[in-house]
Amino acid sequence: MAVETLITSLRGGDFQAEVLRGGSGPPLMYLHGAIGQKGWDPFLDRLAEEFTVYAPFIPGYSGSTGLEHLDDVFDLTLYHLELMDALGLDWAHLVGHFLGGMIAIDIAATAPRSVGRMVLVAPAGLWRDEAPVADFLALNAAELEQVLWADGHSPGAVDVEAAERAPELLLPERVQDLTAAGKFLWPIPDRGLKRRAYRIKAPTLILWGEQDRFAPPVYARDFARLIKGSEVELMPDAGHLLMLEQPDAFTGFVSNFLKG
Repeated sequence: MAVETLITSLRGGDFQAEVLRGGSGPPLMYLHGAIGQKGWDPFLDRLAEEFTVYAPFIPGYSGSTGLEHLDDVFDLTLYHLELMDALGLDWAHLVGHFLGGMIAIDIAATAPRSVGRMVLVAPAGLWRDEAPVADFLALNAAELEQVLWADGHSPGAVDVEAAERAPELLLPERVQDLTAAGKFLWPIPDRGLKRRAYRIKAPTLILWGEQDRFAPPVYARDFARLIKGSEVELMPDAGHLLMLEQPDAFTGFVSNFLKG
């Protein structure tokens, strides 16, 4: 799959957005999570067979700059709406993982007409004291590996390529990633989303790994209660990085739902 890198300047140069694009078909914007997966992976190749996939790096990740100009999640939401405008997207399907899922929810609540269908993959944004989301800012790479994968280890035979990439997913830019994610998720990821979710009009699928030990699957039903008409699917044999552990099942769920 040919993937091109787009560099887009926003707000007079305050932001530089690095966006990966590939495929053809209806527009799909994939918003990556806080840690463990970002950029272009094989599951996006598969989605790009049916959709034009845009995979931007969130400010503070890779070559996307301007994090210092964002104060809160609403700023981050407006940034992504401006990015969609700059990319010439009147609308797009949204697929968002964890932090990216939080952003997708707020985009759909703030500008409902800009979203076709939406898949939320273990999204952030809610909090239960009895089922806390992992404090990724306090965990080292070994501890993160224990909570990100279904069985506490890289996926091994489930996805050889993901297993080979497991160390690089957690180490090279970890400080940069955590600095960016922590601005919007620390100390807890509840940023008032439950007050805005009623505005969402997009048909929504909430997708969660049954063995997610980073963000417990109990949150799936909490999000479903907030987003009217949403559907929930729990993926067996998958943890927090379900798109890497079970790429075929993941892309099947996403593609089938987005095609209606």
